[in-house]
Parts: sequence; structure tokens; C-alpha cells
Amino acid sequence: MNIHAIEERSRANGPGRRFVIWVQGCSLGCPGCYNPATHDDAPNQQLSADEVVARILATGDIEGVTISGGEPFEQIDALAELVARVRERTALSVLVFSGYARDEIEAMPRGPAVLANIDVLIDGRYRAGERVATGLRGSANQQVHLLTERYSAEDIAAVPEAEIRIDAQGRVHLTGVAPLVLKD
Repeated sequence: MNIHAIEERSRANGPGRRFVIWVQGCSLGCPGCYNPATHDDAPNQQLSADEVVARILATGDIEGVTISGGEPFEQIDALAELVARVRERTALSVLVFSGYARDEIEAMPRGPAVLANIDVLIDGRYRAGERVATGLRGSANQQVHLLTERYSAEDIAAVPEAEIRIDAQGRVHLTGVAPLVLKD
């Protein structure tokens, strides 16, 4: 899997404390995308599903895994393998963000297999003119699909809109669903 970044513990990318993976590469290029640095599909961090799961298992004290991007479904083989391994080896929940609509995903050759191994899908292309940035939706057209009974609409609504983290080098990191951008 071509990965842009990993955050081992986040509360603003799904219910509870989550291991977050942002994939590298997105051809959708939604205008106003919060994360345009993920669009280029040039190799970045190349990790196998087993390597990612090993990092997840080493993290501990998390409720789930969130996969965002870039566009996870543009790496569908790696995505399918990763979510299957997470299901096989852990009891963690899986949440995936995609710019593709659910019906587009269902039409992909491995789309149904991925959907069968995730708890929550947030789908739809980001529309900057409809920005909401709450309830894990960046824009009003996006939908939250609860694919299992693990979470409720109230659980999703309770996720913080954003979080700020300062790393050991003093760098500030802002994450969440389309949070406002910090000025330098």
C-alpha cells in the first residue's frame, strides 16, 4: 500500500481512539480538498498489509482503524488485503473514507469484499461549497453508511471535528474531517 501518513492515536477520525492511515494517490482531485498533498500517486511509504497490521497491533489502546486519503479505493487490492487482515487478526473496528459513492464501490471488482470487512463507510466526493465538517462528513452531500451494528449515528455525531497534536519536534499537526487550516 502506498501510504501518505500514519497517525497512531486520533480521536477526530472516527469513534474512540483510532489508528489512522492516509493513503497516497487520488485521481478525483475534488476542488477544495483538505488534503491535496495526498493526490500525487508517486511512491511514498510502501508498506504491506502485514507491516501495517504489525504497527496497529504494536500501538495498543485503540478502538479502531480509519483509512482515508488520498483515495483508498484506488488501491483496492491493497485495501482489500488490509481490511481482511485487520478483521482476521484483531477485534478493532474499521472505518473508510472514500470520494467514490457506495454504488460506485459496489461496482468495483473487489468493492463488495472491502465493504464486507468494514463497519463504517463515509462516501461521496468533497464539495467545498457544501462544507459542513461535522459528523465525519466534509460536505453535506457525503453519506455515512453504518455497515454493521457496531456504531450508531450518535457515535458518529460525537466525534470531535478536529484535533491538534504537537509532536516531539514541536511541529503542530491538525487533523479531522476538513478542519479549518492553521495560519503560519
